[in-house]
Amino acid sequence: MSVIKKIKIKIAVNTMLVLLSFVLVFHLLVLLGIIPFSIVWGGRLQNASQMYVFEAVSIIINLFIISAIAMKGVYIKQFLSKRTIRFILWVLVVVFSLNTVGNIFSESTLETILFTPLTLISAILCYRMAIEK
Repeated sequence: MSVIKKIKIKIAVNTMLVLLSFVLVFHLLVLLGIIPFSIVWGGRLQNASQMYVFEAVSIIINLFIISAIAMKGVYIKQFLSKRTIRFILWVLVVVFSLNTVGNIFSESTLETILFTPLTLISAILCYRMAIEK
């Protein structure tokens, strides 16, 4: 049995829901100006207008991902097919893996230190959920 298969599916689902909830709160704090936008999006945002667009899109995407994972964990009524949820999880594996690489090269040290491990763990947990029948 592979190391990743040893992670219980409920643990993967619950951990991802907690992590994504924290990420959602983080993005809300950026949107509200409590956390400076200079530490997100690789430090590349140039003004508040860009930040509002990027953060709004990020929040919407995070809510969608939370919904898909909550369906995988049977926490909410499934409105997407199992095949679609599995496809989304595979897409997330790729996205989180690429994001891990992007975070390593971020201009923001905080983003590199904080989000590199977060996206790596997320990629592993999404992979665990994606391989579950």
